[in-house]
Amino acid sequence: MSIRSNLPPLRLHVPEPKFRPGDEVDFSAVDVPAAGAARRPDTADRPQDFIDLAYSMVRVLDEENRAVGPWDPKLSPDAMRRMLRNMVLVRAFDERMFRAQRQGKTSFYMKSLGEEAVSVAAAAALADDDMCFPSYRQQGVLISRGCPLTDMMNQIYSNTGDKLQGKQLPIMYSEKRFSFFSISGNLATQYPQAVGWAMASASRGDTRIAATWCGEGSTAEGDFHSALTFATVYRAPVIFNVVNNQWAISSFSGFAGAEATTFAARAVGYGIAGLRVDGNDALAVYAATLWAAERARTNQGPTLIEHFTYRAEGHSTSDDPSQYRSAGEPNAWPLGDPINRLKNHLIAIGEWDEERHAAQDKEVAELVRDAQKAAEKNGILGHGLHQPLDTLFDGVFEEMPWHLREQRQMMLDEEEASGRPWARK
Repeated sequence: MSIRSNLPPLRLHVPEPKFRPGDEVDFSAVDVPAAGAARRPDTADRPQDFIDLAYSMVRVLDEENRAVGPWDPKLSPDAMRRMLRNMVLVRAFDERMFRAQRQGKTSFYMKSLGEEAVSVAAAAALADDDMCFPSYRQQGVLISRGCPLTDMMNQIYSNTGDKLQGKQLPIMYSEKRFSFFSISGNLATQYPQAVGWAMASASRGDTRIAATWCGEGSTAEGDFHSALTFATVYRAPVIFNVVNNQWAISSFSGFAGAEATTFAARAVGYGIAGLRVDGNDALAVYAATLWAAERARTNQGPTLIEHFTYRAEGHSTSDDPSQYRSAGEPNAWPLGDPINRLKNHLIAIGEWDEERHAAQDKEVAELVRDAQKAAEKNGILGHGLHQPLDTLFDGVFEEMPWHLREQRQMMLDEEEASGRPWARK
């Protein structure tokens, strides 16, 4: 060890969240630019000409519930009502499945409370056949694209109606019908997969693009950086969504680099377009996604969008956020609630009211309840073997290799010899 008396000793910086359990919350240090202040470049502009957008914030809805500025997508009232209903539906679905987990009907669940705009508004801006590579909090994409709620619940329960035959953890959906790639619990694996798919689409001369999501903590994974490298080099038609909800499973965003810069700034070093967006403003998310999709579709390359939002609930039903953050944080978050903000905008322009909103809440709650009843007729997780045991060999390879065919036959032969019907219903 070398000591130089004229220099202070070196020391490491260890990130520390501003608020811990029991602390008073003060988000006044969070920089929230005025709605409408961010400029909107042309989709053909070079990324280096709008680097400032990676450090500011695209916002459309202001404090008076008006849609303002160049990013206002000027959506029709019907389009905004559809987005509002889908966000309400996601929240109702989440709440009922959360209760189902607490009742022992499934092993775990992950809510998107406070983040509904990130998936629902993005889905509204994408084409229905654009390929989505989600993380585990984008159920709003499936719901917006019309996936039957009962099918989603069957997967959560791993029951006889589960099209994945119980091979995936609950909420790890896979839906080819809705261009929704299989969710993986391994962080950021979907990023290089999205880039590869986008490169293949471009190689074929297709017009479909890819969109992928990860949390801010996952930007520290190697897969994240590998994906951005390939996307940069080949100008892959892909949208990278980083959902900065301030917390990973129990560590705050500072451990992924939030104290040093924004997550949208990751784009600057790779030479791709970067936007930082108010993730609780559905109109801003829609506008940013539509802009990024046009860039991708016109061969201008990838875009990275940081959605600045807040995880109002725990990471999952296995997580207790009261152990590591102040209980006052969710209600004090300065960007508010995405559902209330879009609802209040529609009310302000005379296209909605509290009575219709209450009626919609009731209608959606009944819809989710009925879907749950239908799903539970197919069984719930942990209550018996819902799939024939030999189906564990199915769906792994396109053509089953000889050694698996041999193992499967050995299992069936043992079943027949023992007289125990444990392999088939």
